Formats: sequence, C-alpha cells, structure tokens
Amino acid sequence: MEIHDDMHEHSLADDLSAMLNLNSDRRQTLRWLLAGASALPVMGCGGGSGSASDTASTTSAATTPTTTTTGTTTTTTTTTTTTPTAGSCSVIPEETGGPYPADGTNSTSAGVVNVLTQSGVVRSDIRSSFGSASGTAAGVPLTIKLQFVNANNNCAALSGAAVYLWHCDRDGNYSLYSSGVTNQNYLRGVQETDSSGNITFTTIYPGCYSGRVPHVHFEVYPSLAKATTASSRIKTSQFTFPVATSNEVYASTGYSASVKNLAAISFATDNVFSDGYSLQMATITGNVTDGYVATLVVAVAA
Repeated sequence: MEIHDDMHEHSLADDLSAMLNLNSDRRQTLRWLLAGASALPVMGCGGGSGSASDTASTTSAATTPTTTTTGTTTTTTTTTTTTPTAGSCSVIPEETGGPYPADGTNSTSAGVVNVLTQSGVVRSDIRSSFGSASGTAAGVPLTIKLQFVNANNNCAALSGAAVYLWHCDRDGNYSLYSSGVTNQNYLRGVQETDSSGNITFTTIYPGCYSGRVPHVHFEVYPSLAKATTASSRIKTSQFTFPVATSNEVYASTGYSASVKNLAAISFATDNVFSDGYSLQMATITGNVTDGYVATLVVAVAA
C-alpha cells in the first residue's frame, strides 16, 4: 500500500514499489517495469504530445483540438477521426492494470480486495462509493462513452460483454489503496455493453499524479457472470485525454497539484503511452462549466 505525503501525491517510483509488493499478474508487471525503467531517467516538460503512431494499427486517427470563447465560457473541442476497415480494426494495446486494480489480484493493508464480487459495483454513475462505504469524489464532471467491437468478428459490435473501469480522483488518489481514501471505493464500476457494444460511465475528470499522464484503466470480461474474477478478463488496457483539455480542467478549483505534475510529463516519457497512443486517445467535447464527454471506440479480440 502506498503512503502519500501531505499533498496527497504519489510518483511513478512509488507505483513501481507498490507493484513489487503486490501479487499482480506477472506478465503485465514485467511489461510495466520494463517500460517504466526506460522512462524514469527522463522527465519531459510542458506536457508535449509525443508520437501518436502505432506500427500495428490499420485504423487512421487524426486529432484536432479547437478552442472557442463565447462570453466568459471557453470550450475546447477535440475531434478524433478513427476509420476502421471492416474486418481489420486494430486491437487496443494490452496494458498494465497498475498497482491499484481492486480486482482480486493484489492486497491492501486490509487484505485481498475484489470489488467485482461486491453488490453495487454494477453501475453507471461511479462518483460515489457503494455498499457500506460512503463519500463522493469531487471534480469536473466527465461522461465516458465507450463502444466495444470484436476484431475477431469483422469488427462487429461486442454486445453482452462486461467492462470494469477505474481511475484516480482529482488529487491523484486511488480509492481502497491511497492514504486518506482507503475506506472509499468510488471511481470504480462495471457496465454491460448493449446490443451496439456501448457503455456509459458518469464520473469526474481524473487528476494527474507524478510520473503519469492522466488516464483511465479498464478490463473487459466475456459477460457479467464472468466479471467476478480477474482470471476471466480478456483485455486490460488504458486510455488517455488530449493535453489541451487536461490543462483546461486543471486550471479549475481542486486540481492545483495536477498542474505541475502534467507539466513534468509527456506522452513521450509516459511509461505506458510512450510507444504510441493513437488507439487510446479519447475524443473530448465540452467545457469546465458544463462538464466533458469522452468517447472512444475500443477493439478487442473476443
């Protein structure tokens, strides 16, 4: 379990230490450590975009952020055009679940924790804790809309799958693990994809902690019935957000620590996205006042 300082920050080095002490999936841990080792000596500045290329990708993706101001309201809209070819959509990269998955693969100070078996975890609005826990994560509203397609079935909609999604709060803390929020289980939830492969989560824009760009974790399971143990997952990955949007969010109340953390990291030096993120960059619309909507098409081999 990680111990935070008074600013409730934690670093990539802390995450590495936490992973070494957790009983997580060995193959994913090795990938995480190898990628992290190459990123540790180099820290970027200014939150640069890095390379968005993915050598295995057969989809085209173009991201164009635009900012418009009406009165006192500034709106940043990032348009990402992704065009998969039928039967050849690119599978989103496999990524580490990190040291804070709460899917039964590791332990906290309270022992092994698995929210997937807890009543109430299947929900769309993940801002508040559930079950016997209480508390709501504060932050800029974010609606996450994901569409899952099956790369093994001509990129047809993946219906009836279950998706477990989690991320840190605006202070960079992970519920159940981080100091001060070990009694919370907010910002975690499971949804079943509909007939079009769609799911929607209502949450808050995640903060940026030291050593990582803002990101969201998720695991895909064949069905809700099988979404109770990590051994049944068919995909573990992450997605991220445009730097322009993150900078806009972090200028608002409550995200002050994220400003300096984002300025000290870039996609080129992030241990997960440094090898490409074209399939993991969400499309963002909205503004700080009204909230944001993030959308992404995710291809998996089901």
